Amino acid sequence: MSEVGARAWFELASTGVLAVADAISSEQLDRPGLGEWDVRSLLGHTSRAFVTLVDYVGREPGPDVELVGTAGYYAAARALPSGDAAVAERGRAAGRALGDDPWSAVHAAADRALRVVHESADGTPAVTPFGTLVLADYLPTRALELTVHGLDLARATGQEPPAELVEACVPAVALCARISPGQAPQVLLALTGRTVLAPGFSLL
Repeated sequence: MSEVGARAWFELASTGVLAVADAISSEQLDRPGLGEWDVRSLLGHTSRAFVTLVDYVGREPGPDVELVGTAGYYAAARALPSGDAAVAERGRAAGRALGDDPWSAVHAAADRALRVVHESADGTPAVTPFGTLVLADYLPTRALELTVHGLDLARATGQEPPAELVEACVPAVALCARISPGQAPQVLLALTGRTVLAPGFSLL
């Protein structure tokens, strides 16, 4: 994946997200966050990276289940019909569920997820809606989610990304290239100033 392993990346991204969350004021929670979400909803959606890890890791897979890797997980997600409306509503619901003290709620979710990671072996199954993966392959999907949405939260609230999120961007870029190899040349050319990416371009 990169010189930063999956566990280290997840911890970096978690630390970065918590630092950004702690710097969000109560007055900023109702401000625009990302797309349809306000900052509270974006924070709630971001916290789902912790919640889903706790929910999915350690479940017993069905008999003769075929494991998918990290790239297979994203391929399965892309193959499903667009569920943008459902994702948006889950984010709003997650934001409401953070309650009157969203900062403590996000820290508690992160603590639970980090505990699961520390107590689970790399080969522990994670049974997700997009296939069954081992933890070593599932962790990068959660770390990428935290990295990207940590940056989203920082942008929405006028913060500079903390050092941990900046460091987490390195394996994030590497994973994006790995799961969409056909588009990697376009990204490389844009990163080196040769071309400009089209509006709405996404590797995910």
